[in-house]
Amino acid sequence: MSDPRGADFVQSLERGLAVIRAFDATRPELTLSEVATLTDMTRAAARRFLLTLTELGYVRSDGRQFSLTPRVLELGYAYLSGLSLPAIAEPHLEALVAEVNESSSVSVLDGTDIVYVARVPTSRIMTVMISVGTRFPAYATSMGRVLLAGLSPADLDAYLAAVKPEPLTPHTVATPADLRTAIERARDQGWALVDQELEEGLRSVAAPIHDRTGRVVAALNLSTAASRRDAAAVRRDLVPPLLAAAARIEADLPPGSR
Repeated sequence: MSDPRGADFVQSLERGLAVIRAFDATRPELTLSEVATLTDMTRAAARRFLLTLTELGYVRSDGRQFSLTPRVLELGYAYLSGLSLPAIAEPHLEALVAEVNESSSVSVLDGTDIVYVARVPTSRIMTVMISVGTRFPAYATSMGRVLLAGLSPADLDAYLAAVKPEPLTPHTVATPADLRTAIERARDQGWALVDQELEEGLRSVAAPIHDRTGRVVAALNLSTAASRRDAAAVRRDLVPPLLAAAARIEADLPPGSR
């Protein structure tokens, strides 16, 4: 049977990348059998990919367990080095954090996830450490809401048809209909507040960052502990400086930046 993705699709490359993606913060070390299971490959196929990646320097092994090496960072650096947005945004994040004493980040939309491309933390308020490259499901994050709000109607319909929201906490918006309502609210008001939907005890507010054509290219957020600020305080104290910082970043973006 021919591959529906076309004659030019290189399946072996797809499978090699799947092996790399099998490793993450919760699975830094994997056995051959675990890699095979996670990637839906035979043990023989998984072994060939792991040994090839080991030979290329992207994977190491102690004879039983496999893990990634720092060389995999080269794969992401090629993208980040051509991304002007983090360098432009960082001084604005630092000023915003100094003003409100809360952590601030910038992310972009990648499929159904947000990916952090810049971050200035204050204190650690999440159980998961966040750094550049961290991914979260867009539906449960304030940055995801404003990024989704920037999609075309057709693209948003496709996203909502494909996504299966999971109740990450008792507060998570867990149906496509409710998620659409939340996204439309974010579009109408120009910002989004997510109240303990990604993690208990975490409130986050985000604003879109537009390019010179008006297209939403990224999102800027502020995160705070629920014990420190209630939702009303977030709206009152954090939304105005957040929107002002997003506007300053937009003003500094050159034409055609990403």
